[in-house]
Amino acid sequence: MKLHSKVKGKGQSLIILHGFLGMGDNWKTLANSYAKEGFEVHLVDQRNHGRSPHDDAFSYDLLAEDLKQYLKEKDIGSTSIIGHSMGGKTAMRFATLYPEQVDKLIIVDIAPKYYAPHHQQILEGLTKISEAKLTSRSDADELLSNYISEKPIRQFLLKNLYWKTQDELNLRLNLKALKQNIEEVGKGLPQNAKYSGEILFIKGGKSDYITTSDESDMGTHFDNFEIKSIENAGHWIHAEKREEFFGMSLKYLKS
Repeated sequence: MKLHSKVKGKGQSLIILHGFLGMGDNWKTLANSYAKEGFEVHLVDQRNHGRSPHDDAFSYDLLAEDLKQYLKEKDIGSTSIIGHSMGGKTAMRFATLYPEQVDKLIIVDIAPKYYAPHHQQILEGLTKISEAKLTSRSDADELLSNYISEKPIRQFLLKNLYWKTQDELNLRLNLKALKQNIEEVGKGLPQNAKYSGEILFIKGGKSDYITTSDESDMGTHFDNFEIKSIENAGHWIHAEKREEFFGMSLKYLKS
């Protein structure tokens, strides 16, 4: 599968993998900052997200394979990777399958464990938007507010809107495939998956995605990991505490 991406800057390659229902563009501001520090930043849209192709099949093995193909296409031997949430799961799986292609690895607010499906409300709201043949972003926001009360989350999700025709908005997501594969999205790493390279986990101080009990589970997969927390940040740390996140991640990437 040929993934869509935007590339910023020149230098050492850095792949950024967005979370579930996101896209590479969510990381645009941070990508510009990394680019100024001497990185060639690849903002990749994973399958069924953003401008990448749609496909009924969806699993972390496939997402890791997509990334492998992408690196081959771009003639990248090894790279550093930042992965948020679902993108973090892809990055962890990729590292356990192709360790020789990973330099530095930063996993943002996700553990290698299984997570029960918890996006049903969001998916229901997005489905209503895709069926409604809307003609304005404010109408889409109003409709989505029946399902999601938090405005920042709605704004993040509504970045998926685009003009399908001159007067009809639609979503770039392959909702059908994502809903059918919702169990896959929550899956943990296979038990025997191991990676001995360095990993930095960055968690949100207010997020419950990584708990203290997850540390022993991490130890079964990874020999060499560190967990750092950013206070007063939820799951979208890179958006909520951008400067702090940038400082912490850059220090690690350059260490």
